[in-house]
Amino acid sequence: MQDLRNPEFSRHFQTRPRWVFSAPGRTELGGNHTDHQHGHVLAAAVDLDTRATVAKNGLGCIRVLSEGYPLCRVALDDLTQKPDEAGTTAALIRGVAARFAQLGAKLEGIDAYVTSTVLPGSGLSSSAAFEVLLGTILNHLFCGGKFTPVQVAQIGQWAENVYFGKPCGLMDQTASAVGGVVAIDFAAPAAPQVRRVELDLHALGYALCILDTGADHAALTDQYAAIPAEMREVAAVFGKEYLRDVEEAAFYENLPAVRRAAGDRATLRAMHFFDDDRRVTQQADALARGDFDEFLRQVSESGRSSWLYLQDVVPLGATRGQHMALALALAEKLLGGRGACRVHGGGFAGTIQAFVPLDALEHFRCGMEAVLGAGSCHILSVRPEGGVLLEEHA
Repeated sequence: MQDLRNPEFSRHFQTRPRWVFSAPGRTELGGNHTDHQHGHVLAAAVDLDTRATVAKNGLGCIRVLSEGYPLCRVALDDLTQKPDEAGTTAALIRGVAARFAQLGAKLEGIDAYVTSTVLPGSGLSSSAAFEVLLGTILNHLFCGGKFTPVQVAQIGQWAENVYFGKPCGLMDQTASAVGGVVAIDFAAPAAPQVRRVELDLHALGYALCILDTGADHAALTDQYAAIPAEMREVAAVFGKEYLRDVEEAAFYENLPAVRRAAGDRATLRAMHFFDDDRRVTQQADALARGDFDEFLRQVSESGRSSWLYLQDVVPLGATRGQHMALALALAEKLLGGRGACRVHGGGFAGTIQAFVPLDALEHFRCGMEAVLGAGSCHILSVRPEGGVLLEEHA
């Protein structure tokens, strides 16, 4: 990975870098599609990251060169939203910079050469890692580090929602910015409550595997967006904007009215929210008291709920290409009643997650890769740090 001796920065920008920053990918351990409804999530930073070697450039612009991609240039004198940039790296850069500027930061031009082991589509949230990386850089260089990790996460989410055009929640950015394993309560999104939870998987005799199913989610934005939209439709039946503010008992007492107003799929998705939101606290409490078997049981229950109620395993209309469903079925078969597996992240495509006993890890990896392809099984560990400055040259 990058350090200040990396020749690529100097080759492209014709100067020496001064800093190296890093932000990790994240894995969702509990709470599938609960964050955007102001619910609870359990997440962890992982030991794959996005890094940047950085120098100030005195040019009044942010220039980012990501390995394998064209140079991206954003002028700091025009940070207004550009509709034609939606869905691009430029939108994320401009959005993060714009939010810092709105919050009073006096930004200067920088050059950044970016490399990443958090591959796009990996389910480990490469976009959030990039946003947190850029936010960490700007916070350190121009704000004296005054913004907390959670505030850096909020800046990244704002950029993704408003400038990039993706209605994501705040889980990905928070897990990347804070680091470690965190239980997050988004009841007040402007000030989420973050609780650290200890988890040493290796000491417990398990490995965390993220499995790339080989499916691309680039064309599935509408299906992702439908989940929060339908949950909000249900909340609207009760005069609320988010399901977190709806009483579960009132929801079940008024199921006929909910079905009429929002439809059956939205109703099922709301059922998933109430159950999975509650499961997060149960998972965190199980880990805190050392009951890993109960944690795994809750992981399996979450996966079942995502498949049956949330319905984010098989893309709408897909028949021949049901990558995640097949991967989950194969994982269950190979685990043989041990460990646990579930849909990971947004769903529909991308990755699944499995907790695999160490004595079965090689059997599991070989079995999954025989079907999904070599290198599809990523064996990860939890990274205790979030977005950080790694190295500085005086």
